[in-house]
Amino acid sequence: MNFDIEKSEVIFTGKVFSIQVDKIIYKSGNPGVREIVHHPGGAVVVGVTKENKIILVKQFRYPLNKIIYELPAGKLDKNEDPVECATRELIEETGYTAGKIENLGYIYSSPGFCDEKLYIYLATNLKAGEHKREEGEIGMEVLEFDLSEIEEMITKGEICDAKTICGIYFYKKASNH
Repeated sequence: MNFDIEKSEVIFTGKVFSIQVDKIIYKSGNPGVREIVHHPGGAVVVGVTKENKIILVKQFRYPLNKIIYELPAGKLDKNEDPVECATRELIEETGYTAGKIENLGYIYSSPGFCDEKLYIYLATNLKAGEHKREEGEIGMEVLEFDLSEIEEMITKGEICDAKTICGIYFYKKASNH
């Protein structure tokens, strides 16, 4: 690394994330500032039905002030195993339980300023049931699409959520589609 940290301070601690500001000095002597969002991470689920349909949810996203398509996903609770989070979020958002869940990989959502790590899972042998949504998820729709439909939606810009696009990529590579 070509810098030293002169000062590091957490300036905000919220319910979902915290913000740290580091004042640094480059080896050249020039000062710099780095702002880091610390996030506990999360799990993303590529749920695939017996008919090879992929489960997406359509939900309102407050920061965007719009409704978007996404794979089911959620934030890790403190010390929670990501596979437990994936299992919980699949049930919570869609009502489906998975007979089999396997790790496909992980991504860093925005490594330029955030340390969030998202674990991506494939859920198969799905069984329908009742969802257990949180208050902010009321109105969420559960939809099923063929892989080709999802790829077209990505190409058209109808799906622009990064974790969903990455999850579909991991699924394609794992299933050789």
